[in-house]
Amino acid sequence: MAAGELGRSMRISLRAGTFEAPGAGDFALPPFFGPVTKPMVLVVLSVVIIAGFFLLATRRPRLVPGRLQFAAEWVYDLARERIARDQIGSADFRPFVPLILALFTFVLVNDIFGLIPLVQFPTMGRIGFPVALAVFVVFPLCQVVGIRRHGLRGYLKNQLFPAGVPKAVYPLLTPIEAFLRFFMDPLTLAIRVFAAMFAGHLLLLAFTLGGEFLLLHGNGLGKAVSVVAFAFAVLTTFLEALVQVVQAYIFAALSAIYIGRALAAH
Repeated sequence: MAAGELGRSMRISLRAGTFEAPGAGDFALPPFFGPVTKPMVLVVLSVVIIAGFFLLATRRPRLVPGRLQFAAEWVYDLARERIARDQIGSADFRPFVPLILALFTFVLVNDIFGLIPLVQFPTMGRIGFPVALAVFVVFPLCQVVGIRRHGLRGYLKNQLFPAGVPKAVYPLLTPIEAFLRFFMDPLTLAIRVFAAMFAGHLLLLAFTLGGEFLLLHGNGLGKAVSVVAFAFAVLTTFLEALVQVVQAYIFAALSAIYIGRALAAH
């Protein structure tokens, strides 16, 4: 959540003397200028940060890497070996390493924005951004590589008519497979990271604002409970950091799985 929005919520609570629970409206930030909003600026900033990080890390590569080069190599190795190779297969993974690396780092940086002071907004908490990645990047790519590998007829056969299934089952199974492959896969890919960022940030906001309200407006017991609320806010922050990394990994891994499945013979 933006620092300004957080302050606004606090001021409302102070004036009214009643606690207003945070909700989805706290994610609808006003534009900076024209149609440009804070999430849009953060998306562009994330690209600059990622590009700058890898450019600096690889500017003077050494046989014995320094800390920055080691960090860049570790991230690259994770995307290449643990995600792309494992999920797509050793025969086909190489052309897709840049995409998997870009997806992982892009989602990770935009998630981490939610914990950075003065920024405090996870860009992936706005559904439009993960939907754009899933529907306009990953999903079309899977169809293209699958059709190029198998041809249109062969690709549709692989996706909609699983091998080893009795033909009598296809009238029931094929519509389900079509629904899962061409609708649910991109939708669930986007919703996973969105839901985690939205819910986690909302929970963190509830503990923070709730603790502030109890501290300033509560009685003796309320002030004591505010300490518990702030403690949960700190614990939630660490949990949110873990979830952010895991969700970035899951998004990249699922993307690789979908690509590998489109390329597979069966």
